[in-house]
Amino acid sequence: MMRDHLKLHAFKLADDVAVLVYMLTPGFPRDELYGLTSQMRRAAVSVPSNIVEGCARESQAEYLRFLEIAFGSLRELHYQFGLSKRLNYCNDIESSECESKIIEAERVLNSLIRSLRNTKPLQPNPLQPNPLHPNPLQHD
Repeated sequence: MMRDHLKLHAFKLADDVAVLVYMLTPGFPRDELYGLTSQMRRAAVSVPSNIVEGCARESQAEYLRFLEIAFGSLRELHYQFGLSKRLNYCNDIESSECESKIIEAERVLNSLIRSLRNTKPLQPNPLQPNPLHPNPLQHD
């Protein structure tokens, strides 16, 4: 079952976060180009990329695994973002939109993951009565 990532609110938020990180990081010091700038960009792109890849997977377990990877990258980005603020690489005005978008993306993606964990795959349960065969031990 292919899922459409474009219909997921979590994907849209993650995509917005990636764009905001790319807009924010050019102002970082040049000596951070291969350090924090690169790390933040990779983490930011990893989030929507893993959501897209998960949506292309057939099984719900694989889908969930890629969403969990995306969530891990988002948490990593949140830390890196906080570090960049503490190092005064970005001001409060330009970083507030990015931070609130990261927090919203974490909330939405975490909710999606929790709901999938609580959803059981549709498989017949041999202990549940089947209307066609009320007694599972009795055969026709």
